[in-house]
Amino acid sequence: MKDTIPPLYSGTVTKYVFIESYKATPDDIVARAYEISEKVMIKETCFGLQVTGQEDDVDLVISHIRELDPSHIFVKDRGFPPGDPRRCRANLGGARPGYFGHEYEMGFIRRITTGLERLDDSPNYVPASYHDRDSCFSVEKLIDIINKEA
Repeated sequence: MKDTIPPLYSGTVTKYVFIESYKATPDDIVARAYEISEKVMIKETCFGLQVTGQEDDVDLVISHIRELDPSHIFVKDRGFPPGDPRRCRANLGGARPGYFGHEYEMGFIRRITTGLERLDDSPNYVPASYHDRDSCFSVEKLIDIINKEA
């Protein structure tokens, strides 16, 4: 049996950072990421950036980025590491699988932003930290906020 070499980014996570903001551009969040990016790899994209590294390091960079405009910066996990031969468009040709999903998601981010801004304006709302999932509001509440805007 042939020995396999582990992927270059084995043991790391990659997160996408999307921005839909009137206060900041993808260039702004990239510059902010580079301020503390010592242990992560950052790749600029048309929608924001992707950050790859050890989970704690990636979370630190993302927390730093989100301080810039928390209601307009969104984060999602990438399922496969950069260059993974199972998904790399260099091997498959054309747009990267999943790109069209990002395009679709960007179409409704403004509705989510509106709900988040309304929560920020609410006198009873106390923002949760990025890692404090117990104090976050429920998915059902988010759906209600989105449906009120539709």
